[in-house]
Amino acid sequence: MNPSRLQAVLGRREPMWGGWVVGPTMLGPEEFAAAGYDYVGFDVQHGYLDDADVALLLRRVEHVPIATVVRLPSADPAPIGRVLDAGADAVIIAMVESAEHAAQAVAATRYAPGGVRSFGPLRASLGLDTTALEARVSVFVMIETARGLGAVDDICAVPGLTGVYVGPADLAISMGFRPADAWTQPDVGGAMAAIQSTATSAGLVTGIHAGTGKLGKAAAAQGYRMITLTSESQALRRGAAGHLHDATGQAEDRQGGYH
Repeated sequence: MNPSRLQAVLGRREPMWGGWVVGPTMLGPEEFAAAGYDYVGFDVQHGYLDDADVALLLRRVEHVPIATVVRLPSADPAPIGRVLDAGADAVIIAMVESAEHAAQAVAATRYAPGGVRSFGPLRASLGLDTTALEARVSVFVMIETARGLGAVDDICAVPGLTGVYVGPADLAISMGFRPADAWTQPDVGGAMAAIQSTATSAGLVTGIHAGTGKLGKAAAAQGYRMITLTSESQALRRGAAGHLHDATGQAEDRQGGYH
């Protein structure tokens, strides 16, 4: 049985830093690992990836020292089961707005009688012990809407959750602000602080999509522990702009965030 690298990092009880992959790149995860990132997230919600792409990427990084998480757009058990069968350490389920929805996400990672996951391992290295297969999986739900914010106490009380993960841009939109206001509007900042406090009090890990190192540092200061700093596309853009500036003196341009 391959142990969960994510759980090993979470056991250190300090902030962990993540990179995000939104396209079928074979180099991105390895580069994040080489740079010292703790985990890489594969985005099936907004990225140009499906669960088959993710299965190939997970196999590619099987021997790369980095933890793996997969963001999925819903609690549909079939794609959740496939990425777990392919070896993902964790799933992050988007747009969770109720305890019932969070419970569905947990159930999709558990075999009967405690859940609805179907048995179908894709990697021999994971073994066949269903108890061990369940134990290595971490489950995060995204609180990123006003409705989810209103249900945060009930969501955080759902058994089996590892943690909650905040999407600042969608949270800002849901609260009536622009995505760019997510880190500057006091109301949104207060909501993120409330989510962090509630989840931590419930014994859960708190994660957030920061988008930059500066915002990631601020999130860590607020107590967030699982912090995504950048996507491979952002990192490429920033690095490419820096090299161009070094060569020509041309000012670096747009460093747009991905949420």
